[in-house]
Amino acid sequence: MTRKPIRFIDLPAQQERIKAKVDAAIQRVLSHGAYILGPEVGQFEAALSEFCGAKHSIGCSNGTDALTLCLMAKGLKPGQAVFCPSFTFAATAEVVAMLGATPYFVDIFEDTFNLDPASLKLAIAQAKKDGLSLAGVIAVDLFGQPADYEAIEPVVADEGMWLLCDAAQGFGATYRGRKLGTIGAMTATSFFPAKPLGAYGDGGAIFVDDDEVNAVIRSLLVHGQGTDKYDNVRIGMTGRLDTLQAAILIEKLAIFDDEIVARNRIARAYNDGLGDVATVPRVLDGCVSTWAQYTIRTRGKDRDTVVASLKDKGVPTAIYYPQPLHRQTAYKHFPVAGNGLPVSDRVAQDVFSLPMHAYLEADDQAYIIDSVREALAA
Repeated sequence: MTRKPIRFIDLPAQQERIKAKVDAAIQRVLSHGAYILGPEVGQFEAALSEFCGAKHSIGCSNGTDALTLCLMAKGLKPGQAVFCPSFTFAATAEVVAMLGATPYFVDIFEDTFNLDPASLKLAIAQAKKDGLSLAGVIAVDLFGQPADYEAIEPVVADEGMWLLCDAAQGFGATYRGRKLGTIGAMTATSFFPAKPLGAYGDGGAIFVDDDEVNAVIRSLLVHGQGTDKYDNVRIGMTGRLDTLQAAILIEKLAIFDDEIVARNRIARAYNDGLGDVATVPRVLDGCVSTWAQYTIRTRGKDRDTVVASLKDKGVPTAIYYPQPLHRQTAYKHFPVAGNGLPVSDRVAQDVFSLPMHAYLEADDQAYIIDSVREALAA
């Protein structure tokens, strides 16, 4: 019997669940015609704040622009250092370099893939010796799990820096009673379709509690406008969230809690089925991950061989990330903590991700687990 193809992320299954509501939401936008900053944008922002507890939620065009707007609001400039992990997607460091500042790469924990505060301290000490001005830290909530904020926040505070949370993969997660969106000076997220909360196109959001910062960001995302659009009081950008995407995201947010529960159930089954043959991800005590990716390590096995075997069995995989940022052409000239980032280099050689979404059926997951076990045993 031929198996039904297994999807790495099953957006059609989710769409089937909410199709009638999404279709109706799209039709409402088509009927009123306010495609830019229509009423659904404000409604979605209010729903986001209710969901995560942030005072202000600001919809924007994508996750990269969300990060950029945060840094622009902080007035980031050349000569300043922003510390961030190297084992992450390029956007985290890209926005720092794009504004002329210096991304300073920091290592990660081997079991959670998130920023290591000890490496951060090394980087801070060296940046001071190098004469850089310390601006802030971007902590990434990689693969859906919050960074260890209780360890990071004192380091940031001691140096008088700001903390920006890159929750592009982690929005919806909880860190010891605190929802992402309420930690740090600002939080940025992405609604790229593959994210746990994804649009049907690009989208993003920023979360802040400070009224003044909220006002500045709202000005920046519409060309820096002041009291009207022909009184631009600062240099800004075009960073608005489309009304159609906001309308779709309202319906997706309504089922997001259910999906987070399902993702965690699936992750537990993966851990139970693979923990004795692979290095499985560890979630910090008191934390809830959104499992944007379920990423394991091969424990000395050749990753290419394992991935090829899984492909032959019809199990899709992805590698996040095969090369840390400090090894990439555009970023390798930027400084790194200590004498290198050995953990980032090491995990990049053997990580790979398995299908993860809220609609992964039990028999498909059992098949995936059996296939991974066979591939690792070969």
